[in-house]
Amino acid sequence: MINVTLFIIACVLLIILPGPDTAIVTKNTVVGGRNGGFQTMIGSCIGLAIHTIAAVAGLSAIIVKSAVAFTLLKYVGAAYLCYLGVRTLMNMRAKKMDLEEEPIETMKGNSYFKQGFITNVTNPKVAVFFLTFLPQFLAPNSEPFWSFLVMGIIYSVLTFLWFTFYVFLLDKIRNFMKRPATQAVIESLTGVVLIGFGLKLALEKSNG
Repeated sequence: MINVTLFIIACVLLIILPGPDTAIVTKNTVVGGRNGGFQTMIGSCIGLAIHTIAAVAGLSAIIVKSAVAFTLLKYVGAAYLCYLGVRTLMNMRAKKMDLEEEPIETMKGNSYFKQGFITNVTNPKVAVFFLTFLPQFLAPNSEPFWSFLVMGIIYSVLTFLWFTFYVFLLDKIRNFMKRPATQAVIESLTGVVLIGFGLKLALEKSNG
């Protein structure tokens, strides 16, 4: 691998950019506390691990080159993001009607994990990212299998560390973020952002 330091810096910059994973982790940390945030983060990281394995095995190349596979996965991911966005907006509306009701808080623990996992693993842009970003750091005449594997692990670990810090930070200011007015703004923005990411994903064109 060429220039490990440069690769790590590039990964960090890409990881901290807000995306669907960040939106889901933010929402579930605010409504479910540290536990909800960590379960969502673990789901996202396992999704990344699957994308890493797929890239190493060459499956991601099939998804990227196959218009049918790309489109199918794209619409599944887009529909799920839009579903989460609409559900977030509906939950916010329900809270306005009954301030004592907190429907998201009663969500089963593994639902946080599933939201993080499905959001990540059904995003074909992650597969595209792995196949376009990682090869730039391959050394000439190097073995792609082990290089991709190491880079994928590094990216997943950095993602885990960033979201660990992010969840702890959100949990520290959760009391402020749990105020009705603050939470209404956060959930409104999160719902709109998730729907926006879903629509953007749905309009994403296949490279095949």
